[in-house]
Amino acid sequence: MQKINPFLWFNDNAEEAIQFYVSVFKNSKIVSLIRNGDGGTVMSGTFELEGQSFMALNGGPNFTFSPAISLFVNCTTQEEVDELWEKLSAGGEAQRCGWLRDKFGVSWQIIPTTLGELLHDPDPAKAGRVMQAMLQMNKIDIQALKRAYEG
Repeated sequence: MQKINPFLWFNDNAEEAIQFYVSVFKNSKIVSLIRNGDGGTVMSGTFELEGQSFMALNGGPNFTFSPAISLFVNCTTQEEVDELWEKLSAGGEAQRCGWLRDKFGVSWQIIPTTLGELLHDPDPAKAGRVMQAMLQMNKIDIQALKRAYEG
């Protein structure tokens, strides 16, 4: 059992969100759904995305998501960045620097591992060029980062 689990509060569409997230990530599954007494509407659910456990609740309109909390996804290839960006941003909102808000209001960071490697280069000029390139992007482009790195 995972000691710390992100807990996502939805208004009334937790089941739809769970189904969506499980469809986006390859290594994922629904662990459980607890339905209200009427046997139809989901009250809460547990699911896994890439080995990470999440909990979801249909809690009503009292709280909404904020970009102050985001889900950071480490991507190893441009193809993975492109695929996750396309799926998660559909019906949502693309934002700067690899951030997006999905159709449920959850904020995600779709970030290639290459970005961190280049930003941690001991040469401040190279790392600075990478940072400036990244600040101009919505979806992160690995080749453009590498071009900026090389100068």
